[in-house]
Formats: sequence, structure tokens, C-alpha cells
Amino acid sequence: MITLADIRAAAGRIAGKAHRTPVLTCATIDRLAGCTVYFKCENLQRVGAFKLRGAVNAVFSLNVDEVVHGVATHSSGNHAQALALAARLRGVPAHVVMPTNSPAVKRAAVQGYGAIIHDCEPTLAARESALDRVVAETGAVFIHPYDDWRVIAGQGTAALELLEDQRDLDLVMTPVGGGGLLAGTTIAVQGLAPRARVMAAEPAGADDAARSLAAGRIIPSVDPDTICDGLLTSLGEKNFEVISQGVAAIWTVADAAVIAAMRLVFERMKIVIEPSSAVCLAALLEHPDEVADLRVGIILSGGNVDLEKLPWN
Repeated sequence: MITLADIRAAAGRIAGKAHRTPVLTCATIDRLAGCTVYFKCENLQRVGAFKLRGAVNAVFSLNVDEVVHGVATHSSGNHAQALALAARLRGVPAHVVMPTNSPAVKRAAVQGYGAIIHDCEPTLAARESALDRVVAETGAVFIHPYDDWRVIAGQGTAALELLEDQRDLDLVMTPVGGGGLLAGTTIAVQGLAPRARVMAAEPAGADDAARSLAAGRIIPSVDPDTICDGLLTSLGEKNFEVISQGVAAIWTVADAAVIAAMRLVFERMKIVIEPSSAVCLAALLEHPDEVADLRVGIILSGGNVDLEKLPWN
């Protein structure tokens, strides 16, 4: 397991390559939530999501001999774009296995960062099989989207920056899918603000993390049904090792509440966030008694949305 020292090392490694994103507040949201909320805006990160932090740390942690043939992953989302940019910054090839039904806008973004896309059928088995073939043929190093200590350390830098800017937080919240952001955040909070609690939120239609935390073991995500397309994956083993020991609770929310929170941020804060980013605010608004008068940090995980398909249209 990694420590705060690893996250600090990651912060040095990604400096100048990933943005130090701003922390914003909103008086209207504070009034509605009954607490003071500090939003760490990873929607304003390069590639539009926190994923760049972990990808850059992982790619730049590799030595010259390891990285000479490039890096590879399978992803149809933000990790694909993040790894493509990280590889371009390192000057090495990136191979990304993407399902044939991936949104055209995401494929275009991955190609725009210079990655080589390898098509596969839209099943996990097909993605893993195609990735194995690509790694065997190219010699590229596989960078897992979340179940990798280097990635987890990189994701933890968002919380590191948040706590450097706001030292007296009572609660820090992140969304949870595979668990990379939540695990990195947990380690950062334990090291910098041990009296603060760490909590997470996820959609009720993909509540495997909440069920896993309650059961004390990983319960896989099966047939998730939610607008939060960034939170569909099961928890990683390394991530769960951290989460099971350091996360106080995982709240679940209906998609309707997520959409309402997403729209609230659009209207009041004038920033674009994706549904997966809105789950924490949605959960906060549904638990006023638990958060009354607290100082709460929320990591807005990303802002990659198709503006032609906004959920309230």
C-alpha cells in the first residue's frame, strides 16, 4: 500500500503536466446544503477529468527501458484520453483498446492526443482479449485505469491540493466507480487531516461499492443502470484494500437527484460537470442532518459531457 509520501512524490512528478485546479465555492449551494462546500474542480483539468493525474504519474514512473515500446490500456472513457495525453507528453506511443460502440466524440479525443485505437467488441472479455494481443504484439506496458498504486498515488494529488488550500475540512467526498480517486483521496486525508472523515457517493443503479463496503468484500458490478457512465466499473482490489479501512460511508442517490445536482452546478456555479461528478453534491443535499455546519470538500471528478444530450433536455 502507498503512503502520503508517494502522493507527494506523484505531485512532483505531474507538476507542469497537469493543472493545479481551482477550489470554488457557491453561497447558494451552501445555503441549500446547510454546510460550507469547497469544490475541487477537476472538470477544469486537462482532458476534462482527474484521470490525467494518475495516468501522468504512472507513465512518468516508468524507466526508459520499460516505456520504450509505449503504454496500453482498454477504456472508452476519460482514462483513454488521459493515457493518450500522458504518453504524448512522455514521447512514447499509446495503444488504446476501445469498443466499437464508443461515442464518436471520445474516439476523436483519443485520436486527437495521438493514441493508436484498436477496435474490439463491446464486452469486457473482448476488451481484455484485445488488450492482451496488443501488449504481446507491441511490448507496450499495461496501465490499469484504477487498480494500480501509481495511478492511485496520482489521483491522490487532487485531495493533496484541496487540503493544502483548505486545511480545516471536516469531510472530504469523491464519487466512486473503480475506486482510484477514492483510495488516493483516503490516503491523502489520513496523512494530512486525520480528523476529517472520507465518504463517497455513487448512483443507486450502480451501488456495488456501497454494498461491498457493507459486506467487507468486493461485490462485482452487474448490469449497472445509471446516467453516470463513469461509475459503472467494479472496485479494484488495491482500491478496496484502502477504502475498506478508511472510508466512513458510501451514500447512494437516484439518477433524478444526480441530474438535479448537475443542473444546479450549471446554473449557479456556471461550470460544466458530468453526471458522475454530481453524485456527491446530490448525496450531500439528501443528508442535511449529517452535514449541518460542516466544512465539506468535494472533488468534482470531470466535465466531459455531450452538450447535445444534456439530461434535462
